[in-house]
This record gives sequence, C-alpha cells and structure tokens, in this order.
Amino acid sequence: MKLYSTNNKNLNVSFKEAVFNSLPADKGLYMPSIIPKMPADFINNLDKYTLPEIAFEVANHLIGEDIPSADLKMIVEEAINFDAPVVSLNDRTAVLELFHGPSLAFKDFGARFMSRVMAYFSKNEQHPKVLDVLVATSGDTGGAVALGFLGVEGTRVTILYPKGKVSPIQEQQLTRNGQNIRAIEIEGTFDDCQALVKEAFNDQELNKYLRLTSANSINIARLIPQTFYYFNAYAQLLRKGIKDVVFAVPSGNFGNIGAGLLAYKMGLPIKQFLAATNVNDTVPRFLNSGTYEPKQSIQTLSNAMDVGNPSNWVRILDLFGNDSNLLKEIVTAYSYTDEDTRIGIDTLYNKYHYIACPHTAIAYLAAKAYMVENPGQYTTVFLSTAHPCKFPEVFSAEKIAAISIPEQVKELENKPSHKESLGTAYPAFKTWLLSNKL
Repeated sequence: MKLYSTNNKNLNVSFKEAVFNSLPADKGLYMPSIIPKMPADFINNLDKYTLPEIAFEVANHLIGEDIPSADLKMIVEEAINFDAPVVSLNDRTAVLELFHGPSLAFKDFGARFMSRVMAYFSKNEQHPKVLDVLVATSGDTGGAVALGFLGVEGTRVTILYPKGKVSPIQEQQLTRNGQNIRAIEIEGTFDDCQALVKEAFNDQELNKYLRLTSANSINIARLIPQTFYYFNAYAQLLRKGIKDVVFAVPSGNFGNIGAGLLAYKMGLPIKQFLAATNVNDTVPRFLNSGTYEPKQSIQTLSNAMDVGNPSNWVRILDLFGNDSNLLKEIVTAYSYTDEDTRIGIDTLYNKYHYIACPHTAIAYLAAKAYMVENPGQYTTVFLSTAHPCKFPEVFSAEKIAAISIPEQVKELENKPSHKESLGTAYPAFKTWLLSNKL
C-alpha cells in the first residue's frame, strides 16, 4: 500500500510510515494512492461473511503486502471481537449500533485496530523506541484510544480533552485507566486540543526526543477499520433482501462518514450518505454555499461533534477530486440545534422505546428529513455512535431508569482519577511532554 499527501500527490510513502507519522510534513493528510475495488463476487455475497471475515477481506485489499495475510488476520480477529448489529425500527428505518465495544463507542473499531497495527510494526523493529501516541478528543475518541492501547507494550498515550466539555463517564474513561494512559484537560475547545497535537507533530525539535504518532482520525489506520462496519451493515441488510440503502452519519471531525465514502469508492453500492451535524455546521454551509468557512466550535449536547474545522474534510474532497458537485451527488448535509436533538431523543423513545445518545438522535433526524424529501423504496440506516449511558445529563428520569449500565462503566467508578491541567499555549504543552518523557 502506497500513500500520498492531500497536499502533494507526488509523495509516496509506505503504510507503516503513514501509520507512525500520522501527518505528512506538508500538513496534508495521507490517502491511498490506489483505492482498490472489492470484487463483485464479494459485494454480491456479503451476506455470507461474518464481520471478522469482512474486515479481513477489506483490510487485505487496502493494505496489501505491508502486513502478511496471516498476521493481518490475527490483528483483525483480536481487534474486531464485538458485534455491530443493525436493529430495525420499522420497515424502512434501522439503526446501526456501533457501541458494543470496550469503550461503548464506534471509535473502538479504529482504536483497537490501529493499536495492534502499531504494536505489530514496532515489535518487528531491531531497536524499538517508545511510541508516544498523542490524541485530541471531544468525547469518545479518547476513551476508545485509552482502552485500545491500555497495557500495549512500547506505547505511551497522552490524551488532550477540553475542560468541562466531555460527559462524566467520558472523563472517567480518559482519566481512570492509569498504566500507560495519561490525560490532560485543556482550558479551551476541542479545536484547541487538536491544534496542540498538530503543532507537536510539526515541531522538529520535539520529534528528536519523542517518537510521536496520532490516534485521531487523521491517522489512516483509524480510517481503514471504520469501513468495516459499513460493509457489515450492508451484509446484514442483504440477508433481509435489502439492497437500496441510505446511511445517516453523525459527523464532527468527519472521519466516520469519510470511512463510509471510502467504502463507497471501494465498491459498496450505497444510494446516499447523510452528513448530520449539530450547530457546528461548517460542512453543511459549504455544501449549500460553496464557501468553506471554519468557525470556532460551539459546545452542544452532542459534544463529540463539536468541531468547527473538521480535519477529515480534506480527505473527503480528495476522494472526489476536489469537485464539490460530484460530492453533492452522494452526500446530503443537515444540521440541528440542541432543541432539535432533544426532540429527536424524545421521538425515538416515544415512538420506538429506543434510547439514543444525542449524536445518534441527530443522525435519526437527518434520516427522517431525507425520507420526507425523497420518497422511494429504500432503507435508511442511521448510525448510533455511543451508548446512551455516557450522557445521563440529557435524559429524563424515566429514560435514565430504562438505560442498562454496562459493567465496564461500573468498574471505572471506583478507580482514582489522574489528570493534568494546561492552557492552550503550545510551549507549556511541549515543556510538559519533554518533562514527562521517561
């Protein structure tokens, strides 16, 4: 597998280099030089494959010889060892539940796969250096990365999150694991956290002392495994005789829908993708006006989507040759307020007795709106990206009582919290990293 930078098509690096470097020096994002089409026989018979089998076939086609098939199969089977069911709400609407992994969020797919890929490449080096994984999180990424890398030999994880802008359970997942996981609360927004991480990667002096890599969705090893659940969802629908599918995707940093569009480019026959955002609506405004105007992120109930300048948008544009007209043929965007989100949560509960997290509710609203605007015989699947227990503050007492609390959440409650606090100035973050490198 060879990759180039979205800022330089002539760049040619290996999968291993892209995984460890995360960002090219020119500040673009890595993209596959060739996006292989999955064989028609595979697509037409997806219903005969299990999730681990689908994951292996897709990963093997993308990664190729960079990881031998037998080793890649072991990585996939260890990383993707939980379910992602499609749950039907009615004849034409279903929800893809992506919260059945260890951290109760869809990001378990990317974090677990990436951690094992990094461990695989590291152990085959003659003199491996401790791998410092930097990650900015607006909510669920940090928890997934913490559990994905927890105890992985030769790695050290530093998670930056905006103070007061993650839920209590999310913060527990960031600060209570210990071992090789470190958490820093930043007096700012997610965009500030992301800016600190990006500046660290581009700091040549810092990189002389630390071997830095990212676990955010800017890392190509996060994006690849997120394609797995789109193929697997389609497989489940095929078993019911359903072929015309629309995916509604909660979108913040746009890695999730970016993976879906990568799957589409690999031959998954999806009718339409719906990019569902909260009031951080940079992409919906772009698709409506043609002008890309990032703005400071605004805090909302759907905190994992509070991103004013989504990093993965350049990848999505790149997939379509930077032609926004081509992109608009397959992507429709919607944005919703917190009031809308609460209505979505209530509607799902009252109509289907289904409890959805705020991000999931926004995807449901987009699915509902699209179906009204586009009558036809197709099935709309909205993605449920996190377990509702992570957001107790948004639910009524009745809904809270109906939520089943997973055991891993109960275990965290009794563990001590460990975190550092920093402002948004990069020099202080750099000093902290250098002072805590042993």
